[in-house]
Amino acid sequence: MKRAVILLSGGLDSTTTLYYALNKGYTCQALIFDYGQRHKRELRSAVAVAKLTKVPYQILKIKFPWKGSSLLDKKMPIPKSRFPVSPFTRLSNIPSTYVPARNTIFLSFALSFAEAIGAQAIFIGANALDYSGYPDCRPDYYAAYQKVIEKGTKAKKIKIVTPLIDLTKAEIIKLGRKLGAPLEMTWSCYQGGSKPCGVCDSCRLRAKGFSLYNKAS
Repeated sequence: MKRAVILLSGGLDSTTTLYYALNKGYTCQALIFDYGQRHKRELRSAVAVAKLTKVPYQILKIKFPWKGSSLLDKKMPIPKSRFPVSPFTRLSNIPSTYVPARNTIFLSFALSFAEAIGAQAIFIGANALDYSGYPDCRPDYYAAYQKVIEKGTKAKKIKIVTPLIDLTKAEIIKLGRKLGAPLEMTWSCYQGGSKPCGVCDSCRLRAKGFSLYNKAS
């Protein structure tokens, strides 16, 4: 039996990644993080997707009391879109929505879980093309973390799988549709409102992706 741990946020990318893993024959378990994000609406989408797929899930509640991100600190404004961004975006240009070391922390939980249950893989919907420029969404970051697994765990052979890393948002949407992922259930907006704001990086990337997908279809 192929087992995998899925980092599920409730967004387009993580939902498509879950369906990708299921399509590859993995028995999946999902980790959903409640880390004090102002866009808690995404948690509802993550749970709904997990229930729809009948994938067991756990919600891990953690705190970043030092904040350091506009996703955690409501006193900081969510920046409007800054297109275009590049995989080589300089650290000084990384937006305030970056949560310090978030993916490292999330992967550490996922790695512990995967090793404990004998999973062979950790799936994460990281993307290095249509994204906000975060340093922990780049291929070299995941290559480095793979070495951490090899050097610092008993299992050693757990693989980090990033199936979307080199895809545009439109290509992710195309893949999600092909796999039957319920993209209409997903949530992308960084704001904490009941409706998408339409102007943050995540909203703009989502809109751009669907626009290009629809034109190509």
